[in-house]
Amino acid sequence: QVQLVESGGGLVQPGGSLRLSCAASGNIFSRWTMGWYRQAPGKQRELVASISTGGIINNADSVKGRFTISRDSAKNTVYLQVNSLQPEDTAVYYCNANRYGINYWGQGTQVTVSS
Repeated sequence: QVQLVESGGGLVQPGGSLRLSCAASGNIFSRWTMGWYRQAPGKQRELVASISTGGIINNADSVKGRFTISRDSAKNTVYLQVNSLQPEDTAVYYCNANRYGINYWGQGTQVTVSS
C-alpha cells in the first residue's frame, strides 16, 4: 500500500506562488506514475500534471507555463510548483500514485487564490 501526504497549500493573492509537496511512503517513483490533480467546488477532479517512472512529464493545457511537477527520489517527495496563480486555480489539490490502473490518493491540500 502507498501512503501519500500533501502539504504546502494556503491562501495566496492572484499572481502569487506556492510549492505543494507530496511525501510518499518509501521509494516508489521507479514503479509508480505520480500525479497532481485538483478539484474545485462543484467540478470534477482533473489532472494537473504527472510524471512517469521514466521522468516523462504531462501537463494540463490550463497550467502549461505556470505549474511544474518534479520529484526528489532521495526524499520520496513529489512537488508541484504553482506560479501566476489565478482565482480559477482555487481547488483542493491531490497527490496521486498510479500503477496498472491501481490508484492511491493523498488527503488533499487546499489552495485558495483571492485578493
